[in-house]
Amino acid sequence: MTHSKFHNRNFDRSFDNMVDELFHGLPVVLNDGYNFLTKQGYVPVNIKETENGYILEVVAPGFEKTDFKVNIDNNVLTVSAEKNSEEKKDGVGNASQEKQIRKEYSYRSFKRSFTIDDKIDATAVDASYVNGVLKLNLPKKAEVREAAKDIKIN
Repeated sequence: MTHSKFHNRNFDRSFDNMVDELFHGLPVVLNDGYNFLTKQGYVPVNIKETENGYILEVVAPGFEKTDFKVNIDNNVLTVSAEKNSEEKKDGVGNASQEKQIRKEYSYRSFKRSFTIDDKIDATAVDASYVNGVLKLNLPKKAEVREAAKDIKIN
């Protein structure tokens, strides 16, 4: 029979420390600014309904108006953005070179799609981008009601 010696660990650690140690060993993608609640390519969207239509607000700070692409095809509204990040190359003779010490944010491209119904007038959708929020106005179609008519009783 072989004797095995177990190394007793100090079990007086707190639960929080054990959880921290568990997540410390996860792959680098989780430790490199990746959040469990957010996915790459995901941007938060608020949708409001008014009596005249819907307002869709896409929170996307740091982009320019030209970075966005919005289209409607077969009742699917697609909002996407792509920012071309141009790396600054160190030039010879550049008197003021900057060295980046820490980078905690970056601009990621995204794409979101929404199915719209027949109540929305797709030809009158307009968009604006102010203070990092892309705002889309989706007007409702005017309801066409038949005129009331009197029916004669014979």
